[in-house]
Amino acid sequence: MAARLAERILAGDVRAASRLMREIDDGEPTASEELRALFPRTGRAYVVGITGPPGAGKSTLADRLITRGRARGHRVGVIAVDPTSPFSGGAILGDRIRMQSHATDDGVFIRSLATRGHLGGLSRATGDCIRVMDAMGRDLVLVETVGVGQDEIDVAQMAHTTVLVLVPGMGDDVQAIKAGILEVADIFAVNKADLEGADRTVRELGQMLEMRRALKPPPDHDALHRPLHPAPPAGAASAAQWEPPVLKLVAARDEGVDELWQAVEAHRAFLDGTGERAARDRNRALAQFLALLRQRLLEGALGRLEREQGRLTEVARAIAERRADPYALADELASQLSE
Repeated sequence: MAARLAERILAGDVRAASRLMREIDDGEPTASEELRALFPRTGRAYVVGITGPPGAGKSTLADRLITRGRARGHRVGVIAVDPTSPFSGGAILGDRIRMQSHATDDGVFIRSLATRGHLGGLSRATGDCIRVMDAMGRDLVLVETVGVGQDEIDVAQMAHTTVLVLVPGMGDDVQAIKAGILEVADIFAVNKADLEGADRTVRELGQMLEMRRALKPPPDHDALHRPLHPAPPAGAASAAQWEPPVLKLVAARDEGVDELWQAVEAHRAFLDGTGERAARDRNRALAQFLALLRQRLLEGALGRLEREQGRLTEVARAIAERRADPYALADELASQLSE
């Protein structure tokens, strides 16, 4: 059965892909076998992350980028990480509603995922769902995060190009995020630029970028004086020389989106020309492997705890009543798993 489902996905079957993504999101054990069958056929899609605070217009911007991608012949996949419903545990499908103009286009596949309490703005299933879209032939995948500020920096681990969407008048919010997503964003998009304060926001971002360059010059060599980066091809800029552009746009009126698309394409060309795309693929592979390993270890630890110590609720009660030491219990369990 697993092979048949994987074969249908490789043939571009949207229903099969939707079914597997649902199993991934629900944590079904059968999903792993399907993903193993698909994995050798992945690695071709270009992933663009769209992140930023709530209300910045990320969904509207994603909708406009879908249009640009389709006009250039791309088969587009969209993963919209929505807030989790407190009642059903599922995604609140606001993003899909805002992208309904592409509902009849078979070259666009939109999937909403629930955060399910996962920190960092990305569902734990996001990486696997990117692979499913990759395997089914979507050569451009947009990942829109739920919008929770600085905790969204892990979008950069999933994407080749990360677009940070901001709006005028953020003030202290811009200051709050500068130590996080500001460090990893490749393109800054000041949306709703028709509102008062847009130019000020652009200036603030420019000043922060200048300060970052002044305070944290990129190292060229390690402690043993070995080059940290291979020499780029002739005529190409070094990996440290990408300057994130700060763009103004009004996505709701489709203004400035062409310039944003051009910036995404320029960054893609930069990554390809310097070898940084391969480096980002390795970083993404490492992050996803570690996440998978943590999940497997946690599942094993909880299973062993259930078998040897009784129900988790009883363990929690014993800890709360100070009849059990959580530190000693965790150390004991960890040592057993490492044997």
